Amino acid sequence: MSLRIRLARGGAKKRPFYRIVVAEATSPRDGRFVEKVGTYNPMLPKEHADRLILKAERVQHWLGVGAQPTDRLHKLLGQAGLMEPFKYGEQPKKSAPGKKRTEREAEAAEKAQRAAEAAAKAAEAPAEA
Repeated sequence: MSLRIRLARGGAKKRPFYRIVVAEATSPRDGRFVEKVGTYNPMLPKEHADRLILKAERVQHWLGVGAQPTDRLHKLLGQAGLMEPFKYGEQPKKSAPGKKRTEREAEAAEKAQRAAEAAAKAAEAPAEA
């Protein structure tokens, strides 16, 4: 039985409200859960106290037992200071720029550097004369 700490959606259409629950990984998103450990209201401003409400000791307990938070919850728990901040992975190789693009960018940077050096020399020459 693998446990997940995740968001269960509630609220009206276009007005989301989430319960933070501990549930089995195979149960539906808004279905059965083991325990409710907090709430998250994304409609409130970030600095509002009621935006994220957590039962910190219960979250720590479930993390200690081996429950894995989802990426979104990992980020929220990191902001709350209950976990280390979430680190996004490196850029996927598929979306990395191609060889020609990197060559063009290197050439453009080199041209810009030469132009800046020429402008600096041109500015020095009249100053000396």
